Amino acid sequence: MRAPEPLDWEAYAERWSAVHGGYDPREAPALVRGWLRLGHAMGTALLRVGVRSPNAVTSLGLLLSACVPVVALLPAGPLLAALLILCSALADTVDGVLAVVAERATRLGQVYDAAADRLSEAAWLLAFALLGAPLWLVVAAGGVMWLHEYVRARASAAGMTDIGAVTVAERPTRILLAIFGLLATLFDERAATVTMAAALLVALVGFAQLLRAVHKILR
Repeated sequence: MRAPEPLDWEAYAERWSAVHGGYDPREAPALVRGWLRLGHAMGTALLRVGVRSPNAVTSLGLLLSACVPVVALLPAGPLLAALLILCSALADTVDGVLAVVAERATRLGQVYDAAADRLSEAAWLLAFALLGAPLWLVVAAGGVMWLHEYVRARASAAGMTDIGAVTVAERPTRILLAIFGLLATLFDERAATVTMAAALLVALVGFAQLLRAVHKILR
């Protein structure tokens, strides 16, 4: 079977929008837009060399995340853990590119991707607990982050046709918090706690933004 031709950013953004409830990534905040454009560039490169399976890339990203708490306590472990999170996050973005461009987006694949995201974030949170953040704070931050995604999913099932709102607690923000938080622990042992406190605050603000949007759309 002939491999599909890679799409330029404009064509990809239109197809991505159709898959994600009509939300146009070209109108996203700069951080989200830049992250998606990076994923598009990497996914296009992989497509050109014959990589076409989104689920394989999702699995690779999950495996990389599973290694994060394993290496976190090694000498210079936080640096390696941060690099693993970056690679895992890129894989998570690229799998979506392949699903859209190679026309392999499936409902089962969407469920697998969402589950892999939550498991990956659990691994990152575990690394912060191992590095000294209070367990209650880690659980609270993770719980609100996951509630954010759960409410969006339930609102979609209830009839919300788009993502509702792009909040301050979207996945690119969580990725950057994890990466820079891990790097900060190389210089201050309190950084793990500070990062989890910041993650909880951002998650609460983002959750409030999402609830407001969901209420407005579904009322």
